[in-house]
Amino acid sequence: MENESAIKMWHAFITEHPEVKADFDAWSFGATPQMADDLANLVLKRKKTATASNYALYGLTNMPLPQVGDYSVILDGHQQAVAIIRTTVVDVVPFCDVSADHAFAEGEGDRTLAYWRRVHEKFFTEELAAAQQKFTEQTLVLLERFMLLYHY
Repeated sequence: MENESAIKMWHAFITEHPEVKADFDAWSFGATPQMADDLANLVLKRKKTATASNYALYGLTNMPLPQVGDYSVILDGHQQAVAIIRTTVVDVVPFCDVSADHAFAEGEGDRTLAYWRRVHEKFFTEELAAAQQKFTEQTLVLLERFMLLYHY
């Protein structure tokens, strides 16, 4: 882990919670600095308690799948630590089976499933196109639920 901001926040967190013996990952939501800022702010407001990612990309990039119990330092659009979350649920479903409950938990837009589908179809289509793959309603989506544990 090279991000000094994330390391500093993690050390502050484990100082307050010495029972935590786990490691952490640091990352930001979205594909642009503005998206990272907007989505991190939703986490801080406790509106965003879930996220979705393109399941195929984990295999294509050899990234490990998120696991229940994982700790993450969330970064803003300037790669500065803003929060620590812990993953509570991980599920993989086809895009067409994402629930209205999950869409609401993501906290974005008007929090409806229609909004979620519209913005995520566009996002996943662009991600998959960059990997020479095609989006369909059956595209697998990794759904995570998390809880906000710490922020400055």
